[in-house]
Amino acid sequence: NPDKIVVIPNFVNEIYQYTPKPFNATRPRLLHIGVNQNKNLERLILALEGIPCVLEIVGDLKKNQLDLLAQYSIDFENYHDLTMEEMAERYRQADVVVFASTYEGFGMPVVEAQATGRPVVTSNIEPMMWVAGAESACFVDPFDPVSIRAGIERVVQDETFRNKLTTNGLENVKRYSIRQIAGQYIQVYRKFLN
Repeated sequence: NPDKIVVIPNFVNEIYQYTPKPFNATRPRLLHIGVNQNKNLERLILALEGIPCVLEIVGDLKKNQLDLLAQYSIDFENYHDLTMEEMAERYRQADVVVFASTYEGFGMPVVEAQATGRPVVTSNIEPMMWVAGAESACFVDPFDPVSIRAGIERVVQDETFRNKLTTNGLENVKRYSIRQIAGQYIQVYRKFLN
C-alpha cells in the first residue's frame, strides 16, 4: 500500500563542508567516484577525449578501464581505499564532480559535492535529478558521451552557470542535513505512536 510507505533520504555527513577554491578553467580537476559498470567511467573517458583536464578516479581500476584511459590519452590520478577524511579532501581539491551514473539507489556523491561547494555534472535520470535538485546540477544523458562532454564543457567554460550551480547546490544540500533527516524520522515515529 503506497500510503504506508515513507521515503526518508540519506543525510550528508558533516565532514563535507563548504570549502571555497579558485576554479581552474584551463585544466580543471574532474572528480569521478566509482568504477563499477553503473558508475559509467567508460563513457566518461570517451567524453573527455581531447579536453585538457586531470581526471581523479576513486575506485580500484580494472584493466579494461586502464587500457581505455591510455587509448584516449586521459591524464588521470587514481585513489582507492580512502578514509572519509581523505574522500572529503578529494572533493575539496576538485573543480567539478562528474557523476553521470546509469543507476543509483541514491547518489551520495551529488550531495557530498554540493556540500563542499563544487559544481556537479550528473545524470538526467532518477534518483539523481531529485537528489541534485532542480537547477542545482548540470544534467546530462549518461548513455551519450557527447551529452556528458557538452555538460562538462558548459560547466568549465560558463562561469555564470557554474556559480549558479554551486549556489543552488549549497541551498539544495540543506535538505540532507542530519537535523532535517532526523526530523523526518521523528515525524514517522510520532505518526505511528498516534
